[in-house]
Amino acid sequence: MRKSACFTGHRSFSGNTTNLETRLYDILERAIIKKDVADFYTGGAVEWDELAARTVLKLREVYPQIELHLILPCSNEEQTAKWTEEQKTEFYRILKLANSIEYTSEHYYNGCMKVRNARLVELADFCFCFWDANRQRSGTAQTVRMAQRKKIMIVNFFWAG
Repeated sequence: MRKSACFTGHRSFSGNTTNLETRLYDILERAIIKKDVADFYTGGAVEWDELAARTVLKLREVYPQIELHLILPCSNEEQTAKWTEEQKTEFYRILKLANSIEYTSEHYYNGCMKVRNARLVELADFCFCFWDANRQRSGTAQTVRMAQRKKIMIVNFFWAG
């Protein structure tokens, strides 16, 4: 039976992400092979979401049955309004390669990210996160708590980097 996974994580990393990318690739590949995870949902933010999407796209070259789905909180223009040109370019590249795109709102409003995060968890059987447990007041922490309440498996990559 086809399973699904969502991603949630902080929008900033420090240092080299090579170990993190390698570890994410390996764990996702195992999830595909051993747990039949085929649908991957990401929220389209910078850093962790971007890394997760790139990794899924890389894995899709080997496992063409897997799909990348974007669950976005608001319009592309509003979501990327404060991003660098490089971040926008990568976002639009991923957008073109995604299997599907769902917007939880037409426009940005206070709370649209929470709605997006709830939708990610709603769709998931697994949650892959990059979460510093010392940051309890973040959107990532909130999303992890949603996944905990749903009692789905959570894999935290925070110490993998």
